[in-house]
Amino acid sequence: MKKTLLHKAQKMSATRPRHERILYVRLPCNPIFPIGVVYLADHVHKRFPDVDQEIFDLGAVPPLDFARALEDKILEFQPSLLAFSWRDIQIYAPVGGRAGNPLQNAFQFFYSDNWLERLQGAIGGLHMAVDCYGELWRNLSLIRRGYAMARSLNCDARMVVGGGAVSVFYEQLAQRLPKGTIVSVGEGETLFEKLLRGEDIAGERCYIAGEEVPRTRLIHEAPTPFVKTACDYDYIERIWPQFDYYLDGDFYIGVQTKRGCPHNCIYCVYTVVEGKQVRVNPADEVIEEMRQLYERGIRNFWFTDAQFVPSKKYIPDCIELLQKIKDSGLQDIHWAGYIRADNLPPELTRLMVETGMNYLEIGVTSGSQSLVRKMRLGYNLRTVIENCRALKANGFGDLVSVNYSFNVIGETYQTIRETIAFHRELEAIFGADKVEPAIFFIGLQPHTGLEEYALKTGALRPNYDPMGFMLPWLASKLLWNPEPLGAFFGNVCLEAMRSRPDDFGRAVMDILEARLGRAPLSEALRAPVAV
Repeated sequence: MKKTLLHKAQKMSATRPRHERILYVRLPCNPIFPIGVVYLADHVHKRFPDVDQEIFDLGAVPPLDFARALEDKILEFQPSLLAFSWRDIQIYAPVGGRAGNPLQNAFQFFYSDNWLERLQGAIGGLHMAVDCYGELWRNLSLIRRGYAMARSLNCDARMVVGGGAVSVFYEQLAQRLPKGTIVSVGEGETLFEKLLRGEDIAGERCYIAGEEVPRTRLIHEAPTPFVKTACDYDYIERIWPQFDYYLDGDFYIGVQTKRGCPHNCIYCVYTVVEGKQVRVNPADEVIEEMRQLYERGIRNFWFTDAQFVPSKKYIPDCIELLQKIKDSGLQDIHWAGYIRADNLPPELTRLMVETGMNYLEIGVTSGSQSLVRKMRLGYNLRTVIENCRALKANGFGDLVSVNYSFNVIGETYQTIRETIAFHRELEAIFGADKVEPAIFFIGLQPHTGLEEYALKTGALRPNYDPMGFMLPWLASKLLWNPEPLGAFFGNVCLEAMRSRPDDFGRAVMDILEARLGRAPLSEALRAPVAV
């Protein structure tokens, strides 16, 4: 069989022109539009129009067919450059992660007084460990298998592995990837330019597995800026046979209006992956990209920025973009994104409603101003409340999701009461049925301030493996819920899961208020500076 495949490949290669051929393989993940791969292929085409490219999305392939489909595609396309995009490794989620519910399993195992429930948590955790390690090994196997086949067809074939998961866990992947793999951290546009020009890539955010050690603090190096133009979806449609998969149904299609995040939130890795320098894409280019998708029937857009309104400095850019969307004739559209609710002046809130924003996600972490300061979030909660009132006054009546991560650094019973006060005020503004509290326990990730804090305080050992996330004793640390309040929150969450599993967030808030009461709102919104 192998001889037949190789003979077929040799016959095919003899008829192909000898120039670069890039095959982008998106490893399996949740059905989320692969904006990173799409933008990279678009950028390469604009710089090197003669390069042949194809996008192959394993997320649109049945799981039992992954290996065969990948081999068939490599055999058919015969890439000289094989590029794997790996989006996810960690599976932490507040409720219902893609491999199960890590929060529920961990809390049942560590905090339940019922031995049957503890056993249920242990079994659930074991199933998740099998599923998640299986997914890790499967993806590594697909990478190795793809590279071996590409090299058997072309001894000079190269491979790049990048994506969100790789950018965060690039150090841990060094020993797991085939020797010679180019490991890309963060954005890949300028790296691919140099690869295609035959230039030295030593200055890029990358390293070659098995041949060199990643530079210290590689992820903290600033990406190379460039001007982003509208993605050419006529071209993308030609090189991506599975594009139609995302045009059907109610998918939100990603559109990026800016890259980078200037903030220093203690638990967030965005600011190092994308860089602290915010680079705004020209509004006319964003509109042109949206128009191409609109003409293909897309009405739901997700602005994939780390933050749609990163700071006051970028408010004029956001206003310009939304005004141009309003004037563009793109009717009956909806959009959403991550939005800092402390940077919403009246003109911007009005335009947000008028242009179809139908989902607001507020990631305040805590409703206590003192904890917001400790987390280095840069929020003024009083301003958040005022802006939410303005948003409601301008006619916003859709869902508001508010992210709370209890038991962050410095949490006390008093700060919990303050968070309850803040949340009840949001309910008073938008309506309790419109405000959904999303309860997170922060997933501790490499390269963040929280990891530094955990190492400094001894919560983590210096040689810990952040990819060993399903071992119970490590999972209990990486799902950040330390004592002395860890058991208290564990029991509150267990009670909410038992009583109202389909309304978990609201149940947690109700139980906390019943047990601890509620502080005056004025206490939540102030944070005296210690002298």
